[in-house]
Amino acid sequence: MAPRESSHRAGESGAPTVLACGEVRTCLLPARQALDIRSAAQLLGLRADERVLLSERPNLYARSPDTLTGVDCPLPSGTGARVRAIGTVAARAALTEGRLLQTSARCTLPAAGPDQRRPWGHYLVRPGLVEPLGKLPHEAVAQGVLAGGRPGDLDVGLIADGLLTRLLRHPLLDQRPPLRSRPTRLRWVALPAEGAPRVERFTLTEDELRTVRLRVPEGTPAADIAGLCDDLALHDWLLTTLVRLLDGLRLGTEDAGAVVRTLRPAVDHLLHLWMPRARVATELAALWLPLEENPGFTRQWGTLVQRIRDQLALHAITGLTREAATVP
Repeated sequence: MAPRESSHRAGESGAPTVLACGEVRTCLLPARQALDIRSAAQLLGLRADERVLLSERPNLYARSPDTLTGVDCPLPSGTGARVRAIGTVAARAALTEGRLLQTSARCTLPAAGPDQRRPWGHYLVRPGLVEPLGKLPHEAVAQGVLAGGRPGDLDVGLIADGLLTRLLRHPLLDQRPPLRSRPTRLRWVALPAEGAPRVERFTLTEDELRTVRLRVPEGTPAADIAGLCDDLALHDWLLTTLVRLLDGLRLGTEDAGAVVRTLRPAVDHLLHLWMPRARVATELAALWLPLEENPGFTRQWGTLVQRIRDQLALHAITGLTREAATVP
């Protein structure tokens, strides 16, 4: 693994970083069969000089090393302020149980940066740090990031999307997913907290876009914040996909064979993936608790899973009853 990075690393000016932001793309891997751990490492081998992180407990998981993208552009702002920033955005990809693919990009910004642009060497030795020219209006930039900036503004989502597009073209993938689904996007910002970490806001803004505003203690590594948001994005995608799957069925009126054909892929490929906080840093794990209360992620998941199992059991019983009725 790469060294832990701090979301409050000081820039050249000595100013602590006061904002971290990122975006996550989550989708079903377009392959008929889940990838085994070796194939997952092959898919995520983005750099020859650093190995893919592999784990088999508590589930199969592979994560690529970070890649860096240089940026020199204005920052998005909720107030219209124009602040130029230069630095690098870190991006990575992960595959869970050989089935769910995620790409994410992130950066941190200090309270102030140098007054003029430095040579690229200055920024390359500060991976994942984007420095403003002068002072950073961090609240306005946080608002702008969540709202989506203007064309030409810093957009870490484009970097995550570019990495996802690259991976989806990999020759390992046969482009035959076992069920229909749509990718989702989760956009997040994290600002310093005076006390315990907390989720200030979690919003479903569009069918595929979610936004999260966090408060985290000073010194929290940006990679840990990104890990929390990856975990949230993964479980949100699972919930969204099951809701859409059931919403497309007219239960009780559909042909039994059609219902089973629609629901079985969810049982085979999705139901075992629910494992909140499996890889969330201990210091941030408590941030899952308010989401379990409202909107109640695990409670809703349990209800959806039970509905699927009840439908499959009902159709199995109906099939056996009909079969018994035809026996002389």
